[in-house]
Amino acid sequence: MKRSVDLIVLSDIHLGTFGCHAQELLNYLNSIQPKKIILNGDIIDIWQFRKNYFPKTHLEIIKTLIEFSMSGSEIVYITGNHDEMLRKLSDFEIGNIKLVDKLILDLDGKKAWFFHGDVFDISVQNAKWIAKLGGWGYDFLILGNRSLNFFLMKLGKEKYSLSKKIKNSVKKAVKFVDDFEKTATDLAIENGYHYVICGHIHQPQISRKVNKNGTCLYLNSGDWVENLTALEYHNKRWELFHYSKFEKDSKESSSNGPVDFISAFAVFSSKNMKSG
Repeated sequence: MKRSVDLIVLSDIHLGTFGCHAQELLNYLNSIQPKKIILNGDIIDIWQFRKNYFPKTHLEIIKTLIEFSMSGSEIVYITGNHDEMLRKLSDFEIGNIKLVDKLILDLDGKKAWFFHGDVFDISVQNAKWIAKLGGWGYDFLILGNRSLNFFLMKLGKEKYSLSKKIKNSVKKAVKFVDDFEKTATDLAIENGYHYVICGHIHQPQISRKVNKNGTCLYLNSGDWVENLTALEYHNKRWELFHYSKFEKDSKESSSNGPVDFISAFAVFSSKNMKSG
């Protein structure tokens, strides 16, 4: 049975790239029934689009989203920098699917501000070619990381994220994330928003931010390249979905099922033998 969710936020899926974990995202989407889906930028990676690389699982993601819309789920696609070409079509609407550059919602009486976040990235705004080159480098880093993790799993070791290690060890990268969060939350507080929801930096987060003018909840949906995360809003509460936990829980429930059946059968057989 699918789990009902009022609203989910997905960002930085990067369909059309080697790094996209499409199958994992499909598994997640097939486990839920959302009333509203917000795609917060970098869903299709037009920057790194290759004519000879768009696997079936990537197409299945698009198909599944369309099926959601046809079954009544509202879908809002917010443009990002990797799919910026779609900004020419901003405010386009067809059926339950709408394309915008930013979104403001009222969630149970609280104002929520949604946008991708590339507007705060100087490298994207002032030196786009450097950002695009970095995107290609990042894609190949992720591809190499997958090969490394394949061998680690064969050896019974845990997966390792090269990109996370690099980001967390470089002071400029850490400062960029801090500055990004501060800029977003300061603007949100100034404009009276209770929630500010971004993507772009591939850093899943839910945290309360406070400054001298007030407070707001900062949320980042992460990505489906390395973190495999999403934001969920249900029954007036925000939660950060982690695929790793979902996968672990799924494996445990599937492994426990047959064991419980066998145990029950053994007990039943034992009782029958005693009574016989």
